Amino acid sequence: MTAASPFAPDLILRGGKVITVDSRFRMASAFAVKGGRFVAVGDDSAISRLAGEGTRIVEAAGRPVAPGLIDGHAHMDREGLKKLIYPSLAGCRSIADILDRIAALVRDAAPGEWIVTMPVGDPPNFFGVPDCLAEKRYPNRDDLDRVAPDNPVYIKSIWGPWRHVLPLVSIANTKALERAGVTAATPPPGPSVEIETDPETGEPTGIFVENTPYPIVELSLMAAAGGFSAADRVRGLRESMRLYNAAGTTSVFEGHGVAGEVLGAYQALRRSGEASVRGNLVFSPSWSAVAPAGRGEVLRSWARWLAGRGLGDGMLRVAGLFAEFEGGPEHAVRARANPYTGWAGFHFDAGLPRAALKALLVEAARLGIRVSGIVPPMLGLFAEVDREAPIGDQRWILGHINVLSEDDVARIRDLGLIVTTHTNRYIYKEGHLLKDRLGKSREDDIVPLRRLLDAGVHVSFATDNVPISLWHPVWQAVARKSLYTGETIAPAQRLTREEALRCATAEGAWLSFEEAEKGSIEEGKLADFAVLSDDPLACPEEALRDIKSELTVVGGRVVHEDGDMRPSHASTSSA
Repeated sequence: MTAASPFAPDLILRGGKVITVDSRFRMASAFAVKGGRFVAVGDDSAISRLAGEGTRIVEAAGRPVAPGLIDGHAHMDREGLKKLIYPSLAGCRSIADILDRIAALVRDAAPGEWIVTMPVGDPPNFFGVPDCLAEKRYPNRDDLDRVAPDNPVYIKSIWGPWRHVLPLVSIANTKALERAGVTAATPPPGPSVEIETDPETGEPTGIFVENTPYPIVELSLMAAAGGFSAADRVRGLRESMRLYNAAGTTSVFEGHGVAGEVLGAYQALRRSGEASVRGNLVFSPSWSAVAPAGRGEVLRSWARWLAGRGLGDGMLRVAGLFAEFEGGPEHAVRARANPYTGWAGFHFDAGLPRAALKALLVEAARLGIRVSGIVPPMLGLFAEVDREAPIGDQRWILGHINVLSEDDVARIRDLGLIVTTHTNRYIYKEGHLLKDRLGKSREDDIVPLRRLLDAGVHVSFATDNVPISLWHPVWQAVARKSLYTGETIAPAQRLTREEALRCATAEGAWLSFEEAEKGSIEEGKLADFAVLSDDPLACPEEALRDIKSELTVVGGRVVHEDGDMRPSHASTSSA
């Protein structure tokens, strides 16, 4: 057998519609990869001549090919936890269905063993609960006791941002209430929590109602039910990466910040070589563990690994600091569970009073620590910080944008901020509400993507994990449709398909200072790409959100393949 040439590419893709997303948005039909990077981009004939005996060949057969998608605010770790750790109640259409599901779990459990499930309803949004059940109500402790008299059972609430509709509801049976020590005399852990009681006996019904977006009960009253272990988080993150790869995502940016337990899962997969999604993680601080007088000193010590590009490599990097305003007493209740963070994956005590936060961010700016914030008032605070310590070249981040005036956009531009989106919420789910609140005269202030791009602001698309495919934000930016009314929200703020695809790829690279390394299919850049199920530049508009990846490659390594897209080795005739 002839030895493989040391100069031949490791992989060639040919016969495709290669959407390079380079500065001129050029199209090609083929490219070659060696050492994890693109080494040539062009036409089939020229690229095929580079093949050697060891070169793997991907025959794209006319399929569209795009750079790997980059999720600018992913919360990727949650997806695998949803899929693998707790049994699902999806598809249950009655209390009887739920009890059948619980009974099956009881049969496989030892007496006294905890049984904890996902919430009532169907993922990813868990809409229409409890009306989706025949009885139009939630099961209670008595219902659950019928099938689980000897096992504590806890049905978790949703993580509020999955649905963006309150309340959150969780349910415990009698054994679970006993284990947790919840009785008629137990006070709720916060004013937004109701421990529902029987009007005749005054005893808890087992139903907890929370009028807050982030669960409190599972971190306080029902902490005895347990939570995600370190092994669960590693297993869940591994599955999350697999699922994000299937959507064509090859990199994520975690702008809400990650706690140590999530960082530990990323590090474990990086060490084992199993990581298949590149991670850029902003750090989530836990300020309740630091005396107010010592915050500056702690921040200065963190600068050694958070400043600039931070610490790590092209597969996993930690840099920057998440910042927010103090969250109030209920966040303090949640923070008592530290270092455990539940679904959040970030610390609930990351917030500070405004004056203290400003002083800390001024110090961060002087230290070169990039800051990420996700609520509109952070824009004014960033401007105040900039007047004392300029941030214009540090690429600070304003995420989850919803309503921005023309003056806001000008300020974002002048501060050199990068914007990350939450179109799934503020266009698709709540755009009609914002339109009603603002009126026709301010409709163009709703997620004003056209205004931002025209001002020269860098905009990175994000999923916030609901759902996980970046093709939904691409579709939302182009179509701007309301889930509930079907109307078009601020049509003047639409993007073209080309612009939307750039926001999902190249702009995500800019977010992590990696615009020279990834985000487009160009010679010298990391070979992250996806062969797509449909053409994002030509398919029907509604089909944009349904695009999937048939082959996903990260650094020249195949991390997802579907159907007949498996690479084959070159033959003598293939060259």
